Amino acid sequence: MALPSKSALSLFTSTLFLIIFILTFMPYATSARSLTSSSPFDFLKHLQGCHKGDKAKGIHDLKKYLETFGYLSYNHVKNHSHANDDDFDDILEAAIKTYQVNYNLKVTGTLDANTVSKMTMPRCGVADIVNGTTRMRAGKKHHPHSHHGSLHAVGHYAFLPGNPRWPSNRYHLTYAFLPGTNSQAINPVEKAFQTWAGNTHFTFTKVQDFGNANIRIGFHRGDHGDGSPFDGSGGVLAHAFPPTDGRLHYDADERWAVGAMPGAFDLETVALHEIGHILGLGHSSVEGAIMFSSISSGVAKGLHADDVQGIKALYNV
Repeated sequence: MALPSKSALSLFTSTLFLIIFILTFMPYATSARSLTSSSPFDFLKHLQGCHKGDKAKGIHDLKKYLETFGYLSYNHVKNHSHANDDDFDDILEAAIKTYQVNYNLKVTGTLDANTVSKMTMPRCGVADIVNGTTRMRAGKKHHPHSHHGSLHAVGHYAFLPGNPRWPSNRYHLTYAFLPGTNSQAINPVEKAFQTWAGNTHFTFTKVQDFGNANIRIGFHRGDHGDGSPFDGSGGVLAHAFPPTDGRLHYDADERWAVGAMPGAFDLETVALHEIGHILGLGHSSVEGAIMFSSISSGVAKGLHADDVQGIKALYNV
């Protein structure tokens, strides 16, 4: 029997290595749902074109979406039942208009195609608006004559409500990974910490003591006990908590990758974003900024001038 050629052996070895890499690195994407293209946000596509005065099945889910990300609340309305019905009312229209302002969309109050496209993008689970703050930018820094997306020496970054910060004696922070975290995921997150350290006055050191680390990173599925359950593949990718909480959670049902790989989300890019929240930054209205709330699969991003301006302004450095 003829022996296989060197080229055939090389091809077999390369293919085998690729299969082993996928099987060992993707334990976070083993649910059946992660193998489909469906997303928890897909219901929005069926509501495209809805506007004030409409009544359509699924509008109550749109209300829940906008409530989750801070745009909608019926707490101060006499008839709370509207929060769970399918009526497109004045309050919903106002919420959509605020969303459109934040994402530099045409302000129509209608669930138009561009708005649906933006809303269905995978995103961070941290709300855009908290405690009634109406915009994803820190009020007075927006230059009145600037165009959307341009900086002009001013920023479109935002701080989290109350401007939480790490105290001046805690600029050297430790971080640890939940025991059992896949080793392939650790290096990209370490690189994200290094990037933030290179652009701030912070230093970060990895430690083994998960319980006592300043920042604690882990992969979780569904309801994982922090009041913000994950929603499966697509939808919310990750979330983090403001200073000095220090928790950073990835959704384990996503398809994660090192670098920009089609159909997967870059671990380092998402870490850069969530570390920004841990340091006190909110969501930016600049699409190129790492603190922009959403990201597509197959994309890798780094820090933007807006992110660096934001962190320096927050800590007065």
